[in-house]
Amino acid sequence: MFNFSGERPSNLGVKDGKLAACPGTPNCVNSQATDAQAKIDALPAVSIAEIKGVVEGMEGTTIVEETGDYLYAEFKSKLMGYVDDVEFYRDEANNSVQVRSASRLGKSDLGVNRKRVEEIRSKLK
Repeated sequence: MFNFSGERPSNLGVKDGKLAACPGTPNCVNSQATDAQAKIDALPAVSIAEIKGVVEGMEGTTIVEETGDYLYAEFKSKLMGYVDDVEFYRDEANNSVQVRSASRLGKSDLGVNRKRVEEIRSKLK
């Protein structure tokens, strides 16, 4: 119906073992964040293939990039066409999967990014 997709961010990916920081708005979660607003627990140490299997089964998903230790997917909302960028990084040093989920536009996401990560976590167990 609408299309509020915004521009794909240019700062995504893993740099020195880190995903991009959240922008300080309440529409982003990051397992590597230190502030309470953005902080979310890392995912268990599963394979990127396992995460991809879960993510591909979710509505509005497009896989953008996949490597052995990294997965980047876009999630597009059905009604308004908002796009969230979601990244997963298999962090061997910490025996976990780091995750970042952020809305491209706006300030509040009504907790959608946090809920999505928790839904993915529940499907990995």
